[in-house]
Amino acid sequence: MTATTRARLELIGAAVLFSTGGAAIKWADFTGWQIASFRSGIAALALLLLTPSARRGWTLRQAQGGAWRATLVGVAYAGCLVLFVLANRLTTAANTIFLQSTAPLYILLLAPWLLKEPIRRQDLGFMLAVGLGLLLFFVGTEHPGATAPDPARGNLLALASGFCWALAICGLRWLGGAPGRGSPVAAVVSGNLTAFLIALPMALPIGRHPVGDWAVIVYLGVFQIALAYVLVTAAIQVLPALESSVFLLIEPVLNPLWAWVVQRETPGAWALLGGAIILGATTLKGWTEGRGRVAAPVT
Repeated sequence: MTATTRARLELIGAAVLFSTGGAAIKWADFTGWQIASFRSGIAALALLLLTPSARRGWTLRQAQGGAWRATLVGVAYAGCLVLFVLANRLTTAANTIFLQSTAPLYILLLAPWLLKEPIRRQDLGFMLAVGLGLLLFFVGTEHPGATAPDPARGNLLALASGFCWALAICGLRWLGGAPGRGSPVAAVVSGNLTAFLIALPMALPIGRHPVGDWAVIVYLGVFQIALAYVLVTAAIQVLPALESSVFLLIEPVLNPLWAWVVQRETPGAWALLGGAIILGATTLKGWTEGRGRVAAPVT
């Protein structure tokens, strides 16, 4: 097996693992705060065990230099993690993942201030398309269901999760932009630890739960977050960014499918249309930018 083929399989595996989050979060008979806390706590431990670079990110030298920056970025990532779980418990898995996928829109708006990257003319069409897709989630009224008891509030939390994810992506790019700023891997571990601690007070008391529920929590932490992250970081060292982003689009496509298979959860027609517009715009933007990078002359 070639390195390229292996990297593609790793990305597919990671996207499939990521995509099971919505269905698994709805499956476990815990509160949203409990799932958010325990999932992230287990994920932090698993990442420390699976990735040596995560352990190196907390050495004394790092603590004196960039660890505080990794912690700062971790706060934004923690917000994304917690809000994603809470949103999944209130609205459909499709709405949650599609609304979180609006993160590129916020990145374009934040980049001029956080990364000194100006908005380009060709970005305006993408922003309008994502904005249109976003509005469609709030057309009409979604009826509450067994797996989506408060769609309106869940949609707002999913939007906030997407905004936090945009902040986290900007922060990770900032960390990787120059040596000494801090470790992106340490930021991911820090984010999970922060999410665990933030949600823990609302997660107590725990009460009694069957082994199956705890198995779902362990799966979410070890496989859906930690192992998927390890697979992604290994694959993106081999594959171009465009190809990587296309493979990772498997996640928002499969996420609603797993929720339908496991919980028979059906998203609304407007939400599906809005999600299709958001994913289509994101795919087109990634493809056109990837062609531009390939065609650009080397100076």
